Parts: sequence; C-alpha cells; structure tokens
Amino acid sequence: MLITIEFNPPKDDAEAAEQGDAVAQYNLGSMYATGRGVPKDDVKAVKWFLKAAEQGDADAQYSLGVMYTEGRGATKDDVEAVKWLRKAAEQDNADAQYYLGFMYATGRGVAADIAQAKLWFQKAAAQGNQPAKNALAKLN
Repeated sequence: MLITIEFNPPKDDAEAAEQGDAVAQYNLGSMYATGRGVPKDDVKAVKWFLKAAEQGDADAQYSLGVMYTEGRGATKDDVEAVKWLRKAAEQDNADAQYYLGFMYATGRGVAADIAQAKLWFQKAAAQGNQPAKNALAKLN
C-alpha cells in the first residue's frame, strides 16, 4: 500500500504565519523576498519580516534591516535599518553584527564611529563571519 503525504510549504507557512508563528512569518518573508515557492514580492516580504521581527526573531530583524538599507519593499531608510540590525546584532546574529559594523564604518544611519565598527566586526568575526574578518584586517 502506497501512502501519500501532501506537503505544501507555502500554504503551511502561510497558515502558521497568519496564526502568529514568528518562524513561519520569517520563512514566508524569505519566500517572498526570493520568489521561492511564491511570486517575488518585496512589499509582502517586508510585511512578514516586520511581524516576525516585532516578536524578536533575530533573522527577521536582520532581513528587515537589509530591506531598509536597500529600499526593497519599503522606502530606503538607513536609520530604520540600523534599528533592526542592532536588535538582531544584540541577539548575536553574526550577519547583523557585520552589517551594523559596516553602517558605523560608513556613517550610514548613524554617525561614523570606527571604534563601534571594530566592536561589531570583532563580535561577528568571533563567530566566524569572513566579511567581518576582512573588514577588521582593512581597519588594522
């Protein structure tokens, strides 16, 4: 006897996301941001990243920060980007720590501050983030 299991990730994630599951909201945002399994839609991606980010999901906070720096799905806003990148960085998200260091190094959304840039690059590098290691090498 053959058992068939139906699995439709977009529907399952959408249902869980609608019910407030932060991981599902992040996953759905990622799907919309990349067009994986659904039509690419940056506005919907930001909507779902924001819902998950507001619940403290560090990956969503990082992704939302990136969307704001690039002006994808929302008006480009480096100050808002820094807000979300910092929240993710403070939860030890290495990519967010690197990106926050970059924002400090370039003065985007914050006053340029090489000491703060180094601090965040060091935190990310300690987790093995190669771009952060490269950035530190350039600053030293």
